[in-house]
Amino acid sequence: MLGDFMGKIQEAQKQMEETKKQLSNIFVDAEVEGGLIKVKADCNLKIVNIDISDQLLQSKDKSEIEDLIIVAINKALEKAKETQEVEMSKVAQGMLPNLGGLFGK
Repeated sequence: MLGDFMGKIQEAQKQMEETKKQLSNIFVDAEVEGGLIKVKADCNLKIVNIDISDQLLQSKDKSEIEDLIIVAINKALEKAKETQEVEMSKVAQGMLPNLGGLFGK
């Protein structure tokens, strides 16, 4: 019985690692100032691209642009985290399909 349990744990770990790899190929985008700053992140919470419009560079000062970049990055990371949580919960539900019965559901 213990061996069977350990096998399931190893299988679960393998599935989680595979999901983490897949999250590197799922991307989210965020933008601010009507698309003048765009940020792309993967769902492993890594920023993969930042695009800043030339128009914005000419119309704002450095401090304003830095603040907008921070906002755009945080939006992208928030979206990525939400997607990551959804994908990981799918894996968890698949590993423990009968867990809900323990709580009377």
